[in-house]
Amino acid sequence: MENRIQELRKRKKLSQEELAEKLEVTRQTIISLEKGRYNASLLLAYKIASFFNLRIEEVFLFEEDES
Repeated sequence: MENRIQELRKRKKLSQEELAEKLEVTRQTIISLEKGRYNASLLLAYKIASFFNLRIEEVFLFEEDES
């Protein structure tokens, strides 16, 4: 799933480590999220969206499968 975490993090001039600390996750989790290798749980998605003062759908880009 695509997301805007890296873009939003850079706008706030935060390192991956700083964002991880604020969200109470590991830096590796942030790296995996930014690279699209990990899908956030609903709770983590909510925490991320809340941190950036956005709605979940403004952070995570959902695309429905057309099949």
